[in-house]
Amino acid sequence: MRKWLVLLAIAGFAGLGIFWVLSAPRPAVAVPNAALEQGGDKDRGKIIFMAGGCASCHATPGQDDRLKLGGGYEMPSPFGTFYAPNISPHPQDGIGRWTVADLANALLAGVSPDGSHYFPAFPYTSYARMKLDDVKDLMAYMRTLEPVAGKAKTHDVPFPFNVRRSLGMWKLLFFDTKPLAAAPGASPQAQRGQYLVEALSHCAECHSPRNALGGIVSGRRFAGGPDPAGKSWNPNISQHPKALGEWTAKDIAGFLKTGFNMEGDVVGGAMGSVIKNMAELPEADLMAMGEYLKTLPSLEPTARPAKK
Repeated sequence: MRKWLVLLAIAGFAGLGIFWVLSAPRPAVAVPNAALEQGGDKDRGKIIFMAGGCASCHATPGQDDRLKLGGGYEMPSPFGTFYAPNISPHPQDGIGRWTVADLANALLAGVSPDGSHYFPAFPYTSYARMKLDDVKDLMAYMRTLEPVAGKAKTHDVPFPFNVRRSLGMWKLLFFDTKPLAAAPGASPQAQRGQYLVEALSHCAECHSPRNALGGIVSGRRFAGGPDPAGKSWNPNISQHPKALGEWTAKDIAGFLKTGFNMEGDVVGGAMGSVIKNMAELPEADLMAMGEYLKTLPSLEPTARPAKK
């Protein structure tokens, strides 16, 4: 019996060691990184900021200035309730002391400045495809914004989901950091649209169904799915005839600019906030997004659960 207990203890320690190695946070860039602090175009950074939808989650609720990024927006989910943090340049409560490398590791690797995993309620699973130059430009713009005092609430996430180290295993399953591969023959405009749709604007994060572990269902990107809060349904934006199949790239660009769909109805809710961001983008970028979305395959809409 004693021999078996020793063997079990050894196996347990070995398993813990393997878990500890596999689940380790893996930053995308070295810190400190003086080269990343050189340059940065704040005007281009504003476009990155708008395309990335930063204000939609991080603007302080209850006030009209979407550039006051004090955080606090509540995001319920099946895994607990998350609160968007303060990402204003405030030195204590926001990211005022962050380097560009800190921002790059957050966006590209889901790793915080203290070396821990971020929860994927922060869509780094899409931002991971961002270019480092865009991260530099984004930081240059964000440093021009007003510092906002006050921290957001701490996430309300129950055990075992609150064990951040376990997110390293989640990343092994669902976090793909490979560069975007352009479709053969894709035009430069469609490639720009792919970058905007897949990386910066992270459209698939809301418009795709997820599995029981919160990962996007393979092969069902853009087929629509439930809002994580369970209050609405995010539509199919593939080329299915009942989705965007009958829309032209120009129709899509017009919708992203104005919020008016093909029936003349204006979008509301969370998408209304997205439209406010999209309306700030150059017309060429909106057309590029439309062109890319027209290249997507047709997928049957995700089935809605039966009403109880």
